[in-house]
Amino acid sequence: MNRRNVLSALVAGVATLACTFAHADVLDEVIKNKTLRVAVPQDFPPFGSVGVDLKPVGYDIDVAKLIAGQLGVVVEIVPVTSANRIPYLSTKKVDLVISSLGKNAEREKVIDFSDAYAPFFNGVFGLASQKVTKAEDLVGKTVGVTRGAIEDLELTKIAPNGVTIKRFEDNNTTISAFLAGQVPLVATGNIVAASISEKQPNKKPEVKFLIKNSPCHIGLNKNETRMLERVNMIIANAKKDGSLNRIADKWLKAPLPADL
Repeated sequence: MNRRNVLSALVAGVATLACTFAHADVLDEVIKNKTLRVAVPQDFPPFGSVGVDLKPVGYDIDVAKLIAGQLGVVVEIVPVTSANRIPYLSTKKVDLVISSLGKNAEREKVIDFSDAYAPFFNGVFGLASQKVTKAEDLVGKTVGVTRGAIEDLELTKIAPNGVTIKRFEDNNTTISAFLAGQVPLVATGNIVAASISEKQPNKKPEVKFLIKNSPCHIGLNKNETRMLERVNMIIANAKKDGSLNRIADKWLKAPLPADL
């Protein structure tokens, strides 16, 4: 190997080593700067919205504060949209994305995901008096649903004969039908159910069974192993000590699912 090749190999080795340390030092940079920059939603309550004081509030904001607190740093909240949350992470404008982010194969090519920290699902909901735990229990019952919504499409696939699916033209009409007692059960998302619970606590809909499950995960840049391990540890401890469940009760008006 001539001198030029040796030099090139050394330069390449140093560059590779530098990249390795850059990835390994992400957590150290957060600790050093005493600040954790977190992308959060600004228009997706109850996960994230603007409060009366014009500051971000919601489930994801509380989780961001929880993680920053466990790291011993200050949280810097960075409001994002669904479209720019991953670009903000990729361009290092933020350290984490906590923005009701679902995990799928396409996104996993670009970023890494933490363990699930929040439930996000479609299901069948009803009052406690409705004894339903699976699709087969719907026989002889009426379920309200918004026409053409994902809940309508998925419920239609699994509903056995003998179930009456009553379709309404928009989400507000579906909710109104449930609150008025026109339908004893409703197929909707857990966020909508939380909204009903907040507005009408005496008619709080309980989840009977899931239709489609897509829990929320925290997004991190690829190869940030130490940060990923630390975030997963914080999530696990928060589940164990009940602090994450308190956030769920506060914003979703329901406890965390046992299998989250």
